[in-house]
Amino acid sequence: MLKAVVLFVIGLILICFGGDRLVDAAVAIAKKLGIPQIVVGATIVSLGTTLPEVLVSTTAAFDGSAAIAAGNAFGSIICNTALIAGLTQTIRPTKQVETTSLSWRGIFFFVVLIGLNVWGFMTGAFGRPTGVVLLFLFIVYACLNVARASAEGGNQDDTEDTGEISILKQLLILSVCAACLFVGAKLLVDNGIIIAEALGVPERVIAVTFIALGTSLPELMTSIMSLVKGYGNVGLGNVIGANLLNMLLVIGIPSAIAGIPLERSTVMIDMPLSCLVMAVLIIPILIRKKSSRVQGVALLCIYMVYCVASFT
Repeated sequence: MLKAVVLFVIGLILICFGGDRLVDAAVAIAKKLGIPQIVVGATIVSLGTTLPEVLVSTTAAFDGSAAIAAGNAFGSIICNTALIAGLTQTIRPTKQVETTSLSWRGIFFFVVLIGLNVWGFMTGAFGRPTGVVLLFLFIVYACLNVARASAEGGNQDDTEDTGEISILKQLLILSVCAACLFVGAKLLVDNGIIIAEALGVPERVIAVTFIALGTSLPELMTSIMSLVKGYGNVGLGNVIGANLLNMLLVIGIPSAIAGIPLERSTVMIDMPLSCLVMAVLIIPILIRKKSSRVQGVALLCIYMVYCVASFT
């Protein structure tokens, strides 16, 4: 048991380190190549911070632990929104939100999530066709980000000097970080299951709490850093982008590979709650064009109740 806990913590550290450095390297490469920052934030940064969830869910699907694959995806959405966005908005609400950028991504999110919830309720599983559709929607999402970059003012901050950035060095860092994420994800899944069995806790509960929180550490660090630097829109956009990728890739890839049978609690609790917390975060912002501490506190309270209820 002690060995499993130590390896679990090592997995979290590797994911934390790998995710953070991978994002830095990806952004550096994007700046060097002149890619607009709005595209970087919505695709490369979000993809970088979501890689732990992708690797955990894909590894779990190959190992036959479908409850972790599905629970991690929706647990991460809940964690990203209720805990991370809730925490950052409680500390420092975003005063001027780019609602044009937020609105279409929010609509995209709700359409995909509601569709998945209805389909999961009807069939009790996400089969290979569902995975293929989600991966296609990821391509659509990526294309929309590129197409709308100029309209969203993507080039406004891309003027800093990038002459000393080495593409080769950053690619090497990307490779090392990807290896850290893979090893960390493997340690997290394997030892998470061992700990769950030793404590008599269902795999789904471990997936939607400990593993979801662990794989969301890159999003947490990105949001905190953007908060410290005064760029609230960056952290907010990263959370929303990561949530979209949690559905399109974290569910899409394992579904396309092996299919994911769903537990009833995932369909009846985790997925509707994912929709609820995103509504609490996005709808008031679209109306008021700014966030508030009330939203942050409400989201934190929801997450606290959710965690307590998961263990009772």
